[in-house]
Amino acid sequence: MPLEAVEARRLYRQVADQLRSLIDSGEYAVGSRLPTERELAEQLKVSRPTVREALIALEVEGRLRIRVGSGIYVIEPAAVAAPAPAAVIEGPFELLRAREFLESAIAEEAARVATRDDIARIDASLVAMENVEHPGEASMVHDRAFHVAIAGSLGNAVLVRVVGELFDQRLNPYFAQLAHYFESPGTWRTALDEHRAVRDAIAAHDPDAAREAMREHLARSQARFAQNFGAETPAGSSSGRSRTVRVAAKPAKPKQAPKKRTASRDARRR
Repeated sequence: MPLEAVEARRLYRQVADQLRSLIDSGEYAVGSRLPTERELAEQLKVSRPTVREALIALEVEGRLRIRVGSGIYVIEPAAVAAPAPAAVIEGPFELLRAREFLESAIAEEAARVATRDDIARIDASLVAMENVEHPGEASMVHDRAFHVAIAGSLGNAVLVRVVGELFDQRLNPYFAQLAHYFESPGTWRTALDEHRAVRDAIAAHDPDAAREAMREHLARSQARFAQNFGAETPAGSSSGRSRTVRVAAKPAKPKQAPKKRTASRDARRR
């Protein structure tokens, strides 16, 4: 039998596979609640965005239901449910980090070379964004046009195509499910303000400011998607990620709440 190429599995898929195995083995029964996102991240020694991507993947597969403010619950999988093509889907945070790296450099160069016509195309996309409802398909069209217009100012068709293709990954089911929880008219207005900052830096031909404005926009996009499902302390930066999973055979069960102190013990502490 010929050897086949070995492809490293994405980290969030490794986490999803472990959780799915625990569900299938009955460790987490249908109707039970999983440990919190924070607890899972601590047990698995991975970042919370990685856990977030894994939970979203399992929700898309129909194995979990995320109830904001309540918890993450195991559900009975639908008989007709088909798993998403996980092998070819990048995680939302992986995509946003790639865009942050690439589009920051593009914005920096755009500030050096953009013409008045280029600025006019960027402005047209901003005007369209101001007059569209979000979330919705139309808002994504205009958002995409903004980022592609900046890439277009460099006169490089390859960069235009790459920026467009990376943006189009927002249409994958994992990204769409994450956006379902965290995108709103309010986040749209915030993103629009961030877009204007990028535009102004490019129009001022300030490469450093343009690079930083784009980096800040996409970093804040990651932060918006990294908000908690429940009422925990806000998640930290997505940049602190691990590349290996070091985990026991199964995650430890949630710790029990500490016992209440007696009145006499409280009195002695005063």
